[in-house]
Amino acid sequence: MPVINSIAARKEEMTAWRRDLHAHPELGFEEVRTSAIVAEKLASWGIEVHRGLAKTGVVGVLKGRTDGGRTIGLRADMDCLPMQEVNDFAHKSTAPGRMHACGHDGHTTMLLGAAQYLAETRNFDGTVHFIFQPAEEGGGGGDVMVREGLFDRFPCDEVYGLHNWPLLPAGTVGVRPGPMMAAADMFDIRIHGVGGHAAIPQTAKDPVVIAAQLVGALQTLVSRNTNPMDAAVLSITQIHTGSTHNVIPDEAYLNGTVRTFRPEVQAMMVAGIRRIVDGIAAAFDVVIDIDYQYGYPATVNHAEQAETAARVAETVVGEGNVQRDVEPSLGGEDFAYLLNARPGAYLFLGQAGGASGAMIHNPHYDFNDEVLPLGASLLAGLVETQLKAG
Repeated sequence: MPVINSIAARKEEMTAWRRDLHAHPELGFEEVRTSAIVAEKLASWGIEVHRGLAKTGVVGVLKGRTDGGRTIGLRADMDCLPMQEVNDFAHKSTAPGRMHACGHDGHTTMLLGAAQYLAETRNFDGTVHFIFQPAEEGGGGGDVMVREGLFDRFPCDEVYGLHNWPLLPAGTVGVRPGPMMAAADMFDIRIHGVGGHAAIPQTAKDPVVIAAQLVGALQTLVSRNTNPMDAAVLSITQIHTGSTHNVIPDEAYLNGTVRTFRPEVQAMMVAGIRRIVDGIAAAFDVVIDIDYQYGYPATVNHAEQAETAARVAETVVGEGNVQRDVEPSLGGEDFAYLLNARPGAYLFLGQAGGASGAMIHNPHYDFNDEVLPLGASLLAGLVETQLKAG
């Protein structure tokens, strides 16, 4: 079956939900309107609603025909990005500087579609927890929900989530055991040099030259310290220094990001950055401060649940349309915190070929509404498979 018939019949309704959410984006922990819509729809379908976890989070609880003793969690993120949309269609963002440029409007809609279908049919034994999470875009809403007792209040034997993926064709699914998305760390480096006249450099300790040395040296952590079979990225994304042509500045500031899949590689990168910073500081006789900030951990699928997700996806999109060893992404995702707490899997739902054709985090991006019934059917299928009615 390509999609569940009753979900397919509601495509236009789901599209209207999604476009309304797109037109009214809200930042992390500010999803007041979005969470109210989610809660109202869940309640209207007879689903037990709990609000307030991680400030704006919503959890819906639905029991099947019998208790069954098993539980499953399905998660969608709700927040937008702090960026300006440049699209001109009717459902473009009405909030300046805010945009659903990552498809969380589609993720929320697909989980709502699955919840509506499951509430009507209840063709399962056990309990489903529909987890609508705030603040995925840098706020760590998944971490907050777990720390505030998500799985204590709403036990889950396993948990699943998905992300639209413009790099895969619409009608396809990607999944794999092991890493799906990377640990996403950040660092800030401040060089305390000695300023002076640009024509008399011997009286200064030039932070511009030191910054240039740092940029080159730090790249060797990937090219010469990391096993070529492991993935790692170190990107310097900002350099700020100086004010005019003939003045050597006192300070220079750099920052950037580190992306890794394996904890051992992450630890090597952290130690290497500190070692290089200390070495260059000693070589140039200056003080260099570094602030390394650990971000989201790697999103690592559990093998059993990844296989389950692949099998269910095959029933929805067809065996030939499921990539069981999809290329992981070095982007970050706070579903990692849920997978660190419970077994589960994260999937990529192909959406290439949509109206915009743009990648996520692009001001031209828009979710491909054609895949809404596919994603909703996949989420519902996970419940009916794992909590199969006797």
